[in-house]
Amino acid sequence: MSKDKRPVYRRILLKLSGEALMGVEPYGIDTAVLHAIARQISEVHKMGVQIALVIGGGNIFRGVSAASGGMDRSTADYMGMLATVMNALAMQDALEKSGVPTRVQSAIDMKEVAEPFIRRRALRHLEKGRIVIFAAGTGLPFFTTDTTAALRASEIGAEVLMKATKVDGVYEADPVKNPGAIRFERISFSEVLSRNLRVMDATAISLAREQKMKIMVFNLNVKDNIKKAVLGEPIGTVVEDYSDAR
Repeated sequence: MSKDKRPVYRRILLKLSGEALMGVEPYGIDTAVLHAIARQISEVHKMGVQIALVIGGGNIFRGVSAASGGMDRSTADYMGMLATVMNALAMQDALEKSGVPTRVQSAIDMKEVAEPFIRRRALRHLEKGRIVIFAAGTGLPFFTTDTTAALRASEIGAEVLMKATKVDGVYEADPVKNPGAIRFERISFSEVLSRNLRVMDATAISLAREQKMKIMVFNLNVKDNIKKAVLGEPIGTVVEDYSDAR
């Protein structure tokens, strides 16, 4: 990776799954993994990129799973939102220990631990070089953190939505169950929806398509992948309408 390369994106939204923070643990947060991710993000921040984060809560509580077990769906989803706040605070702590100023903004009012989500304030934080972590989803049940990521990315004018996962892109089938599955380097929103590919939920994909928001999907566990994505190196899968390709 050339040291002379410059970022091709000025402002990004990075979506992390809650499971990414577990490491090899069965649940919760592996602090070694948390700090490793924070160091990756810190490196990109030092390159002058404005960064917003959305982190899922599946390492602590999954609303959909609880609802399928008989819990009221709205109650389960609100509990899932609280889990994302816990992850956001953990990431804030790790980033600030790496010397990066951050702000957590919550869609549910909890002023003792986080700012309320205010779009103009979030933009000001980004302009001042702070990383903004959006917590508590949209503040409403029945919406995933994927949809939150697409929504917040649109609201802050991010140039790309980066989804860092445990796999290295979008496949035609589950690569764990089907080792021969083909990975797409590039695919359109329409294809993702028509093939019912599990990139993000359909609401998130539809919103990204409407807003012409490019999505990059790549493996978080590969060293320097966040930096490579920001530098425009060909990793993972790019989801965009071909007519909008830049």
